[in-house]
Amino acid sequence: MILTTRGAENRMPVHEELLQEFQGFVRTAPTAQAVMAHIAQRLHEKMTRYNWVGFYLVDPADSGVLLVGPFAGSFTPNARIPLNTGLCGAAATSRQTVVVHDVAKDPRYLAGSPLVKGEIVVPILVMNKLVGELDIESYFTSTFTKPEQEFIEACAALVGYVFAEKAAG
Repeated sequence: MILTTRGAENRMPVHEELLQEFQGFVRTAPTAQAVMAHIAQRLHEKMTRYNWVGFYLVDPADSGVLLVGPFAGSFTPNARIPLNTGLCGAAATSRQTVVVHDVAKDPRYLAGSPLVKGEIVVPILVMNKLVGELDIESYFTSTFTKPEQEFIEACAALVGYVFAEKAAG
């Protein structure tokens, strides 16, 4: 399975290397949780401006809440986020990627750390149903350029693929 996304020509070599690694890992990963944990850890390790990388998953007991899933980073995240709250809630309800270059200028930002300057949240959809999000925070403004956004969207799409495969059988 090879996932391609628009804008692939704009990605940096490290993006391509990581996507290939993630695609290989998916072939042998036992669970979607394992895939998310691997992606979070590797993005945090390899992408120096990604200071917190994590997944939020729709709460199976309350579809109006996101629960923190696998993550890697330098602070403890918000454990529960209502869908009507913060940038994660905005991405979940709009089903669109939310990029904020300076969180101090966005009143929707729900602080996880006072050091965070930029954030991107990408919804993960399976058959047009929200299952979770990939959330990345940076201690630098303007981290999430268009090539970065396309790369992160490709990572989220890979997780969506895993969820769809696991659901199918």
